[in-house]
Amino acid sequence: MITFEQVSKSYGQAQFALKDISLSINEGELVFLAGPSGAGKSTLLKLIAGLEKASSGTVAMNGQNIAQLKASSLPYWRRNFGLILQGQSLLLDRDVLTNVMLPMIVVGTANADAQSRAYAALERLNMRDKAQALPLSLSGGEQQRVLIARAIVNRPQIILADEPSAYLDRDNALLVIDALKTFQRSGVTCIISTHDENYFDQASRVIYLNKGEVSKAWTSAIAA
Repeated sequence: MITFEQVSKSYGQAQFALKDISLSINEGELVFLAGPSGAGKSTLLKLIAGLEKASSGTVAMNGQNIAQLKASSLPYWRRNFGLILQGQSLLLDRDVLTNVMLPMIVVGTANADAQSRAYAALERLNMRDKAQALPLSLSGGEQQRVLIARAIVNRPQIILADEPSAYLDRDNALLVIDALKTFQRSGVTCIISTHDENYFDQASRVIYLNKGEVSKAWTSAIAA
């Protein structure tokens, strides 16, 4: 479904975030990207989403070279994805329910259906009771869960999550991982970056990055 062929990404002379990456991710997999801070995990996710372009090599999804997409096509392309990326924020003057409904409002989903699906996404992340709250009244971890609900509400083909459990305690982190696994079991491809090895046994596969290179990859026990 997703292929990287000899992909490198640099942000300046000799400053490589990724170096000569070749890998493939199959439809319906739950893949963890592991490695230390600065290993290239976030960059890899952004290349898949078309938020950045590779300096060399090819990133493709279902045979489509992402770099060849026209700028006008990218918003439609990104409807395939549920994005949970660092630096994302909520609309502070809208309540939680409205924030979660936004992806469906943008594509013209009927309001009753959008609201029903938003409530279901919040319920899955144990946040339904916060539906009418404003973001600034929430803790950092609660805001993160709202961002995740917004990412999954539109039933995307692929979920790209960059450290989705970073601000959560153990119980809520497991809640998030379980929610993503539920989508994966229904056929959604999930690619999640994390530095927490406690979750590795939940994945179909783990790809370990170090200094922009794939240093190792293994299949987890549940997929073996």
